[in-house]
Amino acid sequence: MSFDFSTTLGNAALPNPILTASGCAGSGKELSQFFPLTDLGAIVTKSIMIKARSGRATPRMAETPSGMLNSIGLQGPGVDQFLQNDIPWLAEQGARTIVSIAGETVEDYAVLARRMRNLPGVVALEVNISCPNVENRGMVFSCHPETARAAIEAVRRNIGGELPIIAKLSPDVTDIVSIAREVADAGADGVALINTLLGMVIDTNLMLPKLAQKTGGLSGPAIRPVAVRAVYQVHAALPKLPILGMGGIANGRDAFEFILAGARAVSVGTATFGNPTAAISIKNELEAILTEKGFSSVEEAVGYAHREVTS
Repeated sequence: MSFDFSTTLGNAALPNPILTASGCAGSGKELSQFFPLTDLGAIVTKSIMIKARSGRATPRMAETPSGMLNSIGLQGPGVDQFLQNDIPWLAEQGARTIVSIAGETVEDYAVLARRMRNLPGVVALEVNISCPNVENRGMVFSCHPETARAAIEAVRRNIGGELPIIAKLSPDVTDIVSIAREVADAGADGVALINTLLGMVIDTNLMLPKLAQKTGGLSGPAIRPVAVRAVYQVHAALPKLPILGMGGIANGRDAFEFILAGARAVSVGTATFGNPTAAISIKNELEAILTEKGFSSVEEAVGYAHREVTS
């Protein structure tokens, strides 16, 4: 019996469930020197904004136990350069692309969504609503049901039914299920869980924060139990809502854990910094584990940890 490694996120069909994580591989050019981008389920781009951004002051990265802090500040070329340079290059590679977009206002999301229509090779949008909303005193969109809904509704109105929308949520909330339900009701076809956790490191020699902006996003294996919990809770409450899981995935067993919790696909991020071929290793290890456990497909394993066990 052959094994079916394919999966879906909304109406996006992917040959396997291993993706890059936004912000950790640019638009894939650096990784392409190590393996063909078509070997992955999809490339998730760094979050694109309307205007070019230079990012935050340095230092903006710091190591932590089992993880790292970053305060990059969504540095990027802006949407015009992205559409002119990155999208054609990705299409030439034959990559399946999920474009991540981020905005400071609801209108930013609307404008970006319109610009994403009819792009070659783009199979979905990841809507990063885990960034500050300047219209609302810098509060994070996905930390408040009303602003999370407004951003996703703006994207849905402007992208139509053409592309699946995956809302990327912050774990820095009391009830992530309520936010997931809100964005689903607003038109999201799935959710990405989780973005980084807000953290801080103080240099005990200098007796000052290590990051120029003081706080940053914590990623890596340290956050994996938080991410698995979020995926499990959202899948339990909304079992039909597709989930893209991420947060400290370093090997195939980690990816398997996310799928058992309810994720249909996973994104690999921080692990890539130490090993550029990490995503390929994780893909191969995951396929071997699923086969060893007796599953005939990824679909069969999604949410398997939720089953009722009778004695």
